[in-house]
Amino acid sequence: MSPWPHNFVWGAATAAYQIEGAWQEDGRGPSIWDAFAHTPGKTFQNHTGDVTCDHYHRVEEDVALMQAMGLKAYRFSIAWSRLLPQGRGEVNEAGVAFYNRLIDCLLAHGITPWVTLFHWDLPLALQLELDGLLHPGIADHFARYGELCFARFGDRVKHWITLNEPWCSAVLGHGLGYFAPGRVSRAEPYVAAHHLLRAHGRIVDVYRRKFQAQQGGVIGIANNCDWREPRTDTPADRAAAERGLEFFLGWFADPIYRGEYPAVMRERVGARLPEFSAADRALIQGSSDFFGLNHYTTMYAAEPPTGAAAGPSSLAGNGGMAEDQQVALSEDPAWEKTDMGWNIVPAGCRRLLQWIDRRYGHPPIYITENGCALPGEEDVAQAVQDGPRSAYLQRYLAAAQAAIVEDGVDLRGYFVWSLLDNFEWAYGYSKRFGLHHVDFATGKRTPKASARWYAEVIRRNALP
Repeated sequence: MSPWPHNFVWGAATAAYQIEGAWQEDGRGPSIWDAFAHTPGKTFQNHTGDVTCDHYHRVEEDVALMQAMGLKAYRFSIAWSRLLPQGRGEVNEAGVAFYNRLIDCLLAHGITPWVTLFHWDLPLALQLELDGLLHPGIADHFARYGELCFARFGDRVKHWITLNEPWCSAVLGHGLGYFAPGRVSRAEPYVAAHHLLRAHGRIVDVYRRKFQAQQGGVIGIANNCDWREPRTDTPADRAAAERGLEFFLGWFADPIYRGEYPAVMRERVGARLPEFSAADRALIQGSSDFFGLNHYTTMYAAEPPTGAAAGPSSLAGNGGMAEDQQVALSEDPAWEKTDMGWNIVPAGCRRLLQWIDRRYGHPPIYITENGCALPGEEDVAQAVQDGPRSAYLQRYLAAAQAAIVEDGVDLRGYFVWSLLDNFEWAYGYSKRFGLHHVDFATGKRTPKASARWYAEVIRRNALP
């Protein structure tokens, strides 16, 4: 197959709460994930992100790892409460200094920073004082935080992502209770999602009005979606698969590209699905310069048997609220799985890229996360021999390349999740996605075989 486009962005990704540590240092305020992880029983063996990879004290070491791989770009998130300990009000200059240090170090080593403004770690004060994402005013606090970041970092940062996987904040945080703030509801996910979209629109509006022309950057959002493959070729199963995708990705992408939620959601959710005001719609529609996609797995989708309820079959499989979308999810027992129990189906990645390309008018796309957790990687000797990870990346990249070459999809970049083994949210340190092994007792980093494999892909701009 032909090489990738000459300017293809090869990157790796992380998130602040998962790698930074230093949770009470230099004026950082607590986030909802600090509170959640410190609540007994919420995470695997009550693990927390208090120290994790200690990236806060190891910036230069970690950038050296990136340079050794030849990374073109590094996607990281800013911890809102490190800049604004209360989520609003006084700026913590030590937090600003930390991100200046990271950004300057990246640029000095020829690595382009891609900054995510919100990767789930809402300042705890905004949760306690305003009920967090359920308060309409939260969108304005997001926008003011975004403006601070553009003002302080936008002279050097030219690639912005407003939100990471708002589906997870809405469904896992406010529907199923698996993630912070740990709420369980059939109504709250739609409210949280609505305010996240409003926040995205406001942040982008601030950037475009006040900064974009002068700074010359781009801004978008990173949504997650698993592919939904029709279980059979019947019209009912094809419709169920489409419905599953619209409840999962369309929920967040349709308002941005089409100005409204999918019609099937409006029909099935009814009054629990909020309405956009004309002012909100004007800010949200057309508010992404690129389409950021986090993709990991695939499930079969089918119309449930008459009278049967389709409940969530797994964390990965519950695309939107199961009771509302009524899609029966299943899998092929022959599919290989990652340590997360997620199916390895590279063809699903290609089909999802095709779906996005068709539905949203051929947007520029970046795969902002893709990768796998493997078992047994606590032991460094085993972890560094991670051939299955290289094989996973090879297969998914081949599918993505086919989408470019054969389908005409405008895919412009790919970010591996993740640069480092890290705190995997509710799974704590029990799941490892990193290209580099981290000994969480000592902080020692060790490159895995996949880091060397990926470095060769980047060097050649071609798959082996």
